[in-house]
Amino acid sequence: MIPFSNDIEQCLITLSNGGIILYPTDTIWGIGCDATSATAVEKVYALKKRSTSKNMIILLAEEKDILTHVTQPELQIFDYIKGVSKPTTVIYEGATGLAENLISEDGTIAIRIVSDAFCRLLIKRFGKPLVSTSANISGYPPPAIFNDIDITIKNGVDYIVQHRQDDVLIAAPSAIVRWNKNGIPTIIRK
Repeated sequence: MIPFSNDIEQCLITLSNGGIILYPTDTIWGIGCDATSATAVEKVYALKKRSTSKNMIILLAEEKDILTHVTQPELQIFDYIKGVSKPTTVIYEGATGLAENLISEDGTIAIRIVSDAFCRLLIKRFGKPLVSTSANISGYPPPAIFNDIDITIKNGVDYIVQHRQDDVLIAAPSAIVRWNKNGIPTIIRK
């Protein structure tokens, strides 16, 4: 039995019912929901007290899934992703198949392919991308460990994953890169 199988099942129930979860990712703890549900995405914005003009990212389990959510991906990005060692979020143009309030005004979407076993399995089982945004109120620093997460966030989600709550390794957000039409990446956050 997989050690986090109960968490996966509870997350699947919560996500399928339009709820939001608090979960560990391959970077920091995140607030997540079904990235195809505008109603669920709105709940995340409200919980974080975040302006809808500030974009959130989505997590995918496999590189090939990018082709489902980006209309014209540059194939060079796959080589770029393989060449980085730090978890990296890439901003793509031509977002599609996602909640409209998740796609930025210029039509872009930020995507990270996860390496974390829990996240990969959850996304594969759910069959849809997940929203991932830091587990903090907008304007405050992201929590480095589970115990740093504000009680408002913990009380505001529909399910809190038990897996990895006792991790004490300090986590950091992903790098962010914008993939430009000319095939040259612009680094937004290292």
